[in-house]
Parts: sequence; structure tokens; C-alpha cells
Amino acid sequence: MPITIYIVDDHKIFRQGIQSLIVFEEDMKVIGSASSLKEFMEDIPKHQPPPDLIIMDITLGDGSGTDGVKWWKAKHPESKFLMLSMHQEEKYVKLVLKSGADGYLLKDAGTEEMMNAIRTVYNGNTFYSHQIFQSIVQQMTGNAKQKRDKSGEKLTKRELEVLKLLAEEKSNHEIADLLFISVRTVDTHRQNLLTKIQVKNTAGLVKHALRIGLIEL
Repeated sequence: MPITIYIVDDHKIFRQGIQSLIVFEEDMKVIGSASSLKEFMEDIPKHQPPPDLIIMDITLGDGSGTDGVKWWKAKHPESKFLMLSMHQEEKYVKLVLKSGADGYLLKDAGTEEMMNAIRTVYNGNTFYSHQIFQSIVQQMTGNAKQKRDKSGEKLTKRELEVLKLLAEEKSNHEIADLLFISVRTVDTHRQNLLTKIQVKNTAGLVKHALRIGLIEL
């Protein structure tokens, strides 16, 4: 069965553009769209079963897309949301993370990145555009030294260095070369980070750290 997708954006040409890209993907299907928050809230309940994934613009003409996320997630927590925006400022990142959305994609993303984001979020993982992820990690490296995680353990300077390089999409071998440590040591630091914050992947680590106050945006 294809991934069923619903699109919410106040620009018709953008909605049609996304749909024209998805039509070539055999594992995806657009089942509806809306041009405003009001239209979304009126139309989405008519779709039974609900769509697997909703692509939602953050700034709509009649409100914030994050309000739509919270409203629909309260009724259907299993639904996945991929947020779209031209904005990468911290205040927008914070709004998206607090809303419970599953991904944040900038509108200047290419086709390959968008399709990757859709599949990643549909499969139960989080997805952030590289610029968004970098912004979050920079906040973490600036504030984590004075914060404690849920278990009361402080992240070490080396763990922060490894996390920053992971966010820059460096491989374990590349990180080992840059920090003059072994690949096994890199993997140990990564596992320690995941264990301390109690998440499954690096994106989840950052998201969870925000929730518990390890990062302040």
C-alpha cells in the first residue's frame, strides 16, 4: 500500500508542485489538500482512514500550522507530520518541536531530500533539514555544559564534540581522524550519548534534550 499524503499550504502553486513530484513515486499517493488551517480542520476528518502523513506549512494565512498539528495529533496521535517552512530561526524550530511534529523541512530542499524526509517520517523516525539540525546542535553545545540530563549525568566535552560532528554527517572513521581517536572510541561516545539521553538515534537525542531542558532555544 502506498503512503497516503495530505498537503496543507496557502500557495496553490506549491501544493501542486509537491503533488507533481509525488505522482512519480510508486510508494506514495496524495489523497487531498487544503489552502488554510480552517479548510484543513474542516476537510481532514472526511478522509477515512486518515492519511499516513500530512505535509504542513508552518505559516498559513489564518494561523500557524503547528496549531493544526496539535489539534489533529490529539485525535490521531499515530498520524505523522512533516512541517515545511522558509524559516529556520530558533523560534520556529521551537514551535515545531513543541507541537509534536515529526519532521522539519525547508522549502528550498531538493526533490531527493523531500522524498527521503517523507519516507523517514513515515517509518517512525524524525527528520530535520541539515540547517535546522545544525542550529539545534549549536544551541546544545552552547548550553549543555550548564545543564544535566534526565539521569543527572553531564555530557562531557568530548561527547559534545562527537555529537557536533555526527550532526555534520561525518562518519565514524572521519570523526576518529578529526579527533585523533579510534573508531571504537567514537562508537563508544555515540552509545554513551544515546544512553544518557535515552533515545534511539541522534535526531531523537536532540529532540528529547529539548523536552527535558538540556537545550534552551
